[in-house]
Amino acid sequence: MTTALDKTLRRQINVKGQDYIIALSPEGLKITLKGKRKGLELSWNSLVSGDAALAVALNASVGQFAAQSAAKEPPEEKPDTAGHPRRNSRS
Repeated sequence: MTTALDKTLRRQINVKGQDYIIALSPEGLKITLKGKRKGLELSWNSLVSGDAALAVALNASVGQFAAQSAAKEPPEEKPDTAGHPRRNSRS
């Protein structure tokens, strides 16, 4: 026996060290980064019908989350430029 989904159900998941909130509601599914409000929303109609746009939206959302995750990471250190003549002109 199953239970009807009559109100929003929220759960937290961790994917590759990043926390996400999954919200299941009678209208559809929403995935957001923890602490954020904007995220990917999919209606149940789109999910059930198998629209090609769904695949495009999923791929775009993965890129969106990856870009937000990359913004949180510290920038990589640049290699030492001690041998570069223009960089040492101030000495």
